[in-house]
Amino acid sequence: MIGYVLVTRDRPERLAKTLGAIGAQAEHDAEVVVVDNASAQRADVPGELENGIGVSVVRLGHNAGASGRNVGVEMLGRKVVWAVMLDDDSHPTDVGFVDRLAVMDDDVFAVSADIVIGGEGGGVEREQGGLPEVFVGCGVAIRREAYMKAGGYDAGFGYYVEEYDLAAKLLLMGGRVIFEPGFRVVHHKVSANRDMNVILEKLVRNNGWVMARYAPDEVRQAWLDETVQRYERIAQKEGAMAGYARGLRELQSTVDHQPRTVMDRAMFDRFTGLAQAREAIDAELERGSFERVKLVCKGKNAVVIRQALCEREVVVGDDEEECVYVVGTMSPGPMIDGAAQLMKRCDGQERLVVPWVKGREVVWAEAGVGCHNID
Repeated sequence: MIGYVLVTRDRPERLAKTLGAIGAQAEHDAEVVVVDNASAQRADVPGELENGIGVSVVRLGHNAGASGRNVGVEMLGRKVVWAVMLDDDSHPTDVGFVDRLAVMDDDVFAVSADIVIGGEGGGVEREQGGLPEVFVGCGVAIRREAYMKAGGYDAGFGYYVEEYDLAAKLLLMGGRVIFEPGFRVVHHKVSANRDMNVILEKLVRNNGWVMARYAPDEVRQAWLDETVQRYERIAQKEGAMAGYARGLRELQSTVDHQPRTVMDRAMFDRFTGLAQAREAIDAELERGSFERVKLVCKGKNAVVIRQALCEREVVVGDDEEECVYVVGTMSPGPMIDGAAQLMKRCDGQERLVVPWVKGREVVWAEAGVGCHNID
């Protein structure tokens, strides 16, 4: 049995549409818990959806941010095995994923959805964020038992990056996070109440906290520096330097007080995507060697792709004449979308390397070309 957990605040119309979308799905063994983060506009939530799924609501007296999901998970019935985390503007496109969850190996603690932006037609744009073993909070199924044992989301994070902290705790418990393309979630991405200064404030602080907590001693400072520099570049691009500066000050004053649960190097390499990049690049080199590449569609954790290439003595250049392209992000959504777009542009003279085996499989399956590369 699964339990949907939705956190909402002051978006009653959007919540109603999301519940309607879940209720329009085929009948399946599930329940819904809505956690209202102290909304001024209370949503009118039905006790039962059209397909018979029961709905319960808990209204909090304060805005608990993403950690409001902890209350929702606690309220789920005892028979619930998987807590399916959604936002009030996201929902699965079908219920085929339920059967997939039922046969997951015991050490799979979280299953990331393939999250697309917009309507039920899917489109081509996928959700930003996450890593191969870090899920995005608006579309993930987490074993309830593991979630509770890990302590759920850390309330101190508020919103943004809280998934990285929880994913790290699940890995440290011996679990795995996997990506399941058959678990498709559409995210309507409501733009209301999104202040880029607030977002950058949280991003630099919270990402810094994650590295302070889990990075091995020998790379901790390097990853903290990388985090600060990355979000400074983003803040400059978004015109949000004031928020970035606030977040940086808070990070600097709190970083040495973060609880340390250090990952070993092998686990940290999985967490950052370095292990996955190495595996994918090695597989490509076995198919045919290359000595120089150009990074394209650069984004989250491009630094680990560069490292994996450097370890194999592959030179990363900026020459437009390079004929081997490597997608430069470890974030699954942008990686898959970027690779798909590049495939359409390639004229057969270029070779495309996707730095994650699972991401490559999705791209090639959607392109209908099996497991062949561009040669």
